[in-house]
Amino acid sequence: MNLNFITSHILNKIPEPPQTSVILGSGLGNFVDNLEKPIFIPYSEIPGHPCSTVSGHEGEWVFGYINNKPILCASGRFHLYEGFNLDKVTLPVSVIHSLGCKSLIITNAAGCLKHDWQIGNFMLISGYLDYTYLKGSDPLSVVLFEEEQINQNIKTMATKLGISLREGIYTGVLGPSFETPAEIQDIISLGGNAVGMSTLHEIMKANELGLKLVGISCLTNYGAGMEGSLLSHENVLETSSQVKKAFSRLLTEIV
Repeated sequence: MNLNFITSHILNKIPEPPQTSVILGSGLGNFVDNLEKPIFIPYSEIPGHPCSTVSGHEGEWVFGYINNKPILCASGRFHLYEGFNLDKVTLPVSVIHSLGCKSLIITNAAGCLKHDWQIGNFMLISGYLDYTYLKGSDPLSVVLFEEEQINQNIKTMATKLGISLREGIYTGVLGPSFETPAEIQDIISLGGNAVGMSTLHEIMKANELGLKLVGISCLTNYGAGMEGSLLSHENVLETSSQVKKAFSRLLTEIV
């Protein structure tokens, strides 16, 4: 995997570097339908580029315009549970930075950990909790974002659009199995408001590279043990599909 080669390949396919970029989560790839003059670059056509293996992830870069602003979307991400290492999991962030893009919007489908929030709501990520235990016995603590003014602007946009936008802490876990009820209660006690199997290390990489970052979760199900229903990836995709229009409206406004 050669980052410079991948970056050059993409630059040769697009008319200009992107100003804004988006990493699209499970079932949220329909956002690219809103792009003007779209250019599709499948991961499989880029030598050395990893390919997505999870349903709901198309596996392609999509360049286009929103209100004349050039934007690049990664439609399909990579997870540790698929066997990818951290360099490959964070590859989309590294590519976006290498292209000279300064702004990144990271999206995902996540489990909701608050009873008074509704499934299908969106959550603006204000910080994260690392529940992967990849750092051994390091103490678990919430890391807050510094983009407070940006988040306030986005909440104002959502209100004008009539979209319910919560704000809270995203918890990253390894997967691929859903969490147990005991793990969910532990995460809640530590301050987590949503939980998912992606995004965490992308956020860390974006912060390391100094990108201006926005994170949004689509709350597709309640955590295990909260509602008594069985969890499945199919249900996650079904909920994502139901709210894709509202999601696209919000994302377009943010861009």
